[in-house]
Amino acid sequence: MPTFSPDTFWNHFHHGSAHVNGVRLHYVEGGSGAPILLIPGWPQSWYAWRLVMPLLAANGRRVIAIDPRGMGDSDKPASGYDLKTIAADLHEFANALGLLKDGPLDVAGHDIGTWIGHAYAADWPEDIRRLALFDAALPGITPPPPAGIPSAEVNLRTWHFPFNRLDDLPEILLQGHERAFLNYLFHTKAINRWAITPADLDEYERVFSAPGAVRAALSYYRVAFSPDGLAQSRARGEKTLAMPVLAMGAEHGVKDVLLNTLRNIATDVRGGILQGCGHYMPEEMPDAVADELLRFFKT
Repeated sequence: MPTFSPDTFWNHFHHGSAHVNGVRLHYVEGGSGAPILLIPGWPQSWYAWRLVMPLLAANGRRVIAIDPRGMGDSDKPASGYDLKTIAADLHEFANALGLLKDGPLDVAGHDIGTWIGHAYAADWPEDIRRLALFDAALPGITPPPPAGIPSAEVNLRTWHFPFNRLDDLPEILLQGHERAFLNYLFHTKAINRWAITPADLDEYERVFSAPGAVRAALSYYRVAFSPDGLAQSRARGEKTLAMPVLAMGAEHGVKDVLLNTLRNIATDVRGGILQGCGHYMPEEMPDAVADELLRFFKT
């Protein structure tokens, strides 16, 4: 498994920012060739893809890992966290960086990056050549779990969905406890827990403790599961994706839920379950994730 060496990494990658749709979006880029846009999940940043990025770039690809609005070092406005707006952000971002000048690009998302990737593909299908999605259910599209008290295993995976949607209370409880919260998430949702080191936790704590970061992160859930957000997603689920789609779940994550969901809303779907892996797939098994992406994006 590759390890993260900042000195080596920053010899090949650099920070950038683009002002689009009224916000400044931060990204990290390196490599040359056909572009791949990587979208991280909650409560992370571009940094979640740090181990995968060099593997893609070494195979002749231009790699761009973005911090969507509210994440990482991007702006954290008070509004604009509905998936329609986020998808429009990505469309404008892709144009601003010239990612579409030679045709549609390849896109990969993890966790809520999967929500964003699907919304981008449904709203701007002409932008995307191939779409790869990792370990998430799609709000308003994936059937909800059975009603009633969840099992201990299900509760451990999903407790944050209702928690994140509460007004104000999460901010009150998390202020000053960001590192403990992040450590709990990584410890309970990862199987290969050694993959996220104390230095990695330092970086996630840095961006999650920034002014407005917790509220912005929670806004994704509050908006996605609001009546308007669910209606927006259900309408999007009525659009059949025509581009090839890769849907990968983790053995200790959503398993085949994502694959089964995508089979209902896309015409060309492949995927499966990454065995021996927890939720944080790009960090727990970066070689396997990179192999899946390179194989899928090459065809």
